[in-house]
Amino acid sequence: MSYGQGGPQSQWDPWKPNSQQPWSSGGDDGTPDWAALAEASETRNKRRRLLFIGGGALATIGVGTAVAMAVVSANGGNDASGKPTNLPATASLPSGSATAPSFAPTSAPPPLDPKDFISSAKKDTAPLSPETLFPGTQLTMGDTVYKKGATSDAKNCSTGADGTLPKILTANGCTRLIRASYVKDGIAVTVGVAVFDTAAQAEKAKGQTDGRSMVLSLAGKGVKPFCNAAICRSTRNAYGRYAYFTISGFTNGKNVTKKDTDVFRTGDDLQQFTANQIYRRGQAQASTAANR
Repeated sequence: MSYGQGGPQSQWDPWKPNSQQPWSSGGDDGTPDWAALAEASETRNKRRRLLFIGGGALATIGVGTAVAMAVVSANGGNDASGKPTNLPATASLPSGSATAPSFAPTSAPPPLDPKDFISSAKKDTAPLSPETLFPGTQLTMGDTVYKKGATSDAKNCSTGADGTLPKILTANGCTRLIRASYVKDGIAVTVGVAVFDTAAQAEKAKGQTDGRSMVLSLAGKGVKPFCNAAICRSTRNAYGRYAYFTISGFTNGKNVTKKDTDVFRTGDDLQQFTANQIYRRGQAQASTAANR
């Protein structure tokens, strides 16, 4: 291939290696065409400036887009957690010094104490009789059934008491003595309830009793006489304005010893039943008063 006139000529670019420099059309003296070289250089410089300006505009657009996206992300309606983020400005939020509504404290009234109603004659106004204290014809304590016998209701408390008890009851203002007898398998018991106006009187009377302070046994209605001459077992106690006593023994006149556990159990059962009946009396009156 010839590199003379008429052969292929490559476009000279000073930025490309191994490119040929353009020469003048005369080409006979070997001198470069300086005017052509200057024009080509100026053209290249203009193109480079346009590229830099274009790149700067694109960068500006990119930055602006990033800022816009950041603003949208910060002020969007909801974030990824689903919680609202478009809250009002702090200045528009309610102040922490706002007065909260106040309410008067309320509480349920305390339950009424049954003992309050059986501690004073002024509050203990429910009907009282042998039948209210000892209802029915028998009573059951656990697996044991006791048949009820005779009952008694005396305003003169000394007539139903024995030993040192009559004097104690009278001295402390006893107003009534109610008695009832029960029997099972040849063992009989009489329980006597002495009524006072106040719990203090009943407690004082009980405190003055001793081993010789006994209620008189009561026979009749299926209960044979007992404890008239034989040794029997007796108990003494008080609850509210009531003092209550038991005497228990054999209907055949046999003396009671410490080995006679059935006699002790009979007395304890009737003592417990009487205490329960007095408590129920107070409980019923407390319930009535609470529902008024």
